[in-house]
Amino acid sequence: MKSKLIALFTIPVLFIISCKKESTGTNLKVKLTDAPAAYDEVNVDIQEVNIKMDEDSGWISLPTTSGIYNLLDYQNGVDTLIAQTVVTGSTVKEIRLVLGTENSIIVGGQSYPLTIPSGSESGLKIKMNKSLKEGVDYLSLDFDAALSVSEELSGYKLRPVIKILQ
Repeated sequence: MKSKLIALFTIPVLFIISCKKESTGTNLKVKLTDAPAAYDEVNVDIQEVNIKMDEDSGWISLPTTSGIYNLLDYQNGVDTLIAQTVVTGSTVKEIRLVLGTENSIIVGGQSYPLTIPSGSESGLKIKMNKSLKEGVDYLSLDFDAALSVSEELSGYKLRPVIKILQ
């Protein structure tokens, strides 16, 4: 009788332990937003979003909604989803935005090319150390167009100032 009682309590405990939920990773969503700037438009041609999960790993290419994004459309709490995927690591160490060649700025109704040094070659790289929450987590890239754009003798240049919002 005693052995039947032990078996009666042991089996459910073993069942509960064996049913422990396995981690399925994090649905990582990358969003873009901007601080106000005194231009009509600041258009950035985003082609690809990549992340590194640790120093030893290679770049992971995220499914990206590529296109030309007017940064000024994403101000005052407005953002847009540019990439997302499920990742199994726990910490994002770096993100890279690979840019195309269709970058421009509109000032006083006039359109000018916007040059981004090495933007289309190696991409815009942002170092970080963001621990991901299990389930769904976000990387919100706050692109500060006002601090990023400068007018030089050779034209407008974009040297990105980007914050990661937690």
